[in-house]
Amino acid sequence: MTDRVRIALDAMGGDHGPGVVLAGADLALSRHPESEFLLFGNASLVASLLDARPRLKSRSRLVHTEVAVRMEDKPSQALRYGRWKSSMWLSIDAVKKGDADMAVSAGNTGALMAMSKFNQKPYRALNGPQ
Repeated sequence: MTDRVRIALDAMGGDHGPGVVLAGADLALSRHPESEFLLFGNASLVASLLDARPRLKSRSRLVHTEVAVRMEDKPSQALRYGRWKSSMWLSIDAVKKGDADMAVSAGNTGALMAMSKFNQKPYRALNGPQ
């Protein structure tokens, strides 16, 4: 059995964006060196920050996304404009596809809950096939 944990991370989430998110991922990696990260975000903003953290870069894969959910977006707006293409949606979708064990976002909580519900469809698991 492996202790490896694959974390899909919305690198664009939060009030302060990728700088703080990557600092947190690097801290997590120092405490849990078996972790691997699948980072979703705008490569032009994330890549240079990732280059500055070689340990994290060696344990990560960056997936470019053009769209990021803003903190002020309503959940309905986030679903309308970020579904299937935002860093938040794609990090959630990585879990569904089996590419990650968990998804983490420090972004818009309402949007995260709405996207998780639409993407993962947890109500089906509780209520049987629909």
